[in-house]
Amino acid sequence: MSAIVLVGMPGAGKSTIGVLLAKQLARNFIDTDLLIQLETDKTLQQIVDEKGYKKLREIEEQVILKWDFSDSVVATGGSAVYGQGSMAKLKEVGRIIYLSCKLKELRARIGNYERRGIAAPPEQSFLEIAEERETLYRQYADIEVITDGLIPAQVVESLLRKLS
Repeated sequence: MSAIVLVGMPGAGKSTIGVLLAKQLARNFIDTDLLIQLETDKTLQQIVDEKGYKKLREIEEQVILKWDFSDSVVATGGSAVYGQGSMAKLKEVGRIIYLSCKLKELRARIGNYERRGIAAPPEQSFLEIAEERETLYRQYADIEVITDGLIPAQVVESLLRKLS
C-alpha cells in the first residue's frame, strides 16, 4: 500500500483530515511539522525567528528525505512543496492530495498567523504566499479536494470517494 500525502496551506486541514483518514484506513499518521519539532527540539516559529524561513524549509526537506512514509497518511508542512527532492520522494511513495481552501476561510481557521511558523519571507503577504504555493500544490497533486465550508468528516468522505 502506498502513502497518502496531504499538501496545502496552513489551515487547510492537513493534520485534522490526516488523523481521521488514517483511522478510516487503519494506517499510521505522520505530521512532518511534528517531525521537524522533534528533530530540532524547537517550534516551527522558533526556527523561523532564530534561523529564518529558508532554514525551516531546508530542515523540512531533510526530514522528509530521511523518513519512511510507506503505508502512512502524511500531513506535510505548507512549505514542503518548495523542496523538489522531498516532493519527488513523496510522489514516489504515494499519492499527493491537495487540500484547497479559499483564502478568507484559511485566515479564519488560523487566527495565529503571525506565530504559526510559516516558512515565507516576512514581507510576503498571506495572499502572496497562497498564490505562489497554489501553483506548486496543483503541479504536484494527483487529486484536489476542496475543503471550503466542509466539516472534517465531509472532507474525508470526499477524499475517500476520489481515492477509490
